[in-house]
Amino acid sequence: MSLPSVYVSFPSRESRSRFVCSRFAEYLHELVLDIGCFEAPLRDLLSSATYTGVDSAGNPDIRLDLERIERLPFDDGAFTCVLCIDVLEHLDNLQVMFDELVRVSKQYIIISLPNCWCDARQPIGRGKGHVGHYGLPLQKPQDRHKWFFNLSEAKQFLDGKAEKLGLRFEEMFVTEKPRSSLVRLLRRLRYPGHRYHNRYSRTLWAVLEKTNPHANIEPGAAADAQQAARR
Repeated sequence: MSLPSVYVSFPSRESRSRFVCSRFAEYLHELVLDIGCFEAPLRDLLSSATYTGVDSAGNPDIRLDLERIERLPFDDGAFTCVLCIDVLEHLDNLQVMFDELVRVSKQYIIISLPNCWCDARQPIGRGKGHVGHYGLPLQKPQDRHKWFFNLSEAKQFLDGKAEKLGLRFEEMFVTEKPRSSLVRLLRRLRYPGHRYHNRYSRTLWAVLEKTNPHANIEPGAAADAQQAARR
């Protein structure tokens, strides 16, 4: 598994949104749907697009609990670009909702998925501490992951969905915390290939493009979408 790395850290949701706005500027135009927007910082950052944010909390344009629906309330191909940044891992219906992102997109889908192993390996290895977004609190937390996967599994999931739904990768990369060149080299020598990514890469990012913008993609209709994309 060879993926380019971008060395950056996000101390806040706003800093991550600024990265998204800058890094993916060429795709964020016309009609943009932001799934899981929370306080919707991109609303003010995207000056050249018509923005719609969806979430169950925060300051969205449309308040919607994604775990209580099987279909987004939008027409097929309603948005030029659909964003879903570190959201799917919070949903029991992850697979269905991914298909819905594709259905309502006319052209681009921008996805990020976390590498859960990265934060978990040290506390598990030390036998103390806790793993963010997991654990057993007294009260049910609002910000909780429902899935635990490594970066290899995240990539396999996106590869498989792209093949089934007739999507093409515009780009795929990982983000890591900034480290010195020497530290990165030593880590890659000790943990080559996918082992390095599963230990140190924090997030997998992908931009997917619909090869057939007019394909009607419904949950469970992946085979039909694939055939339509090949015509």
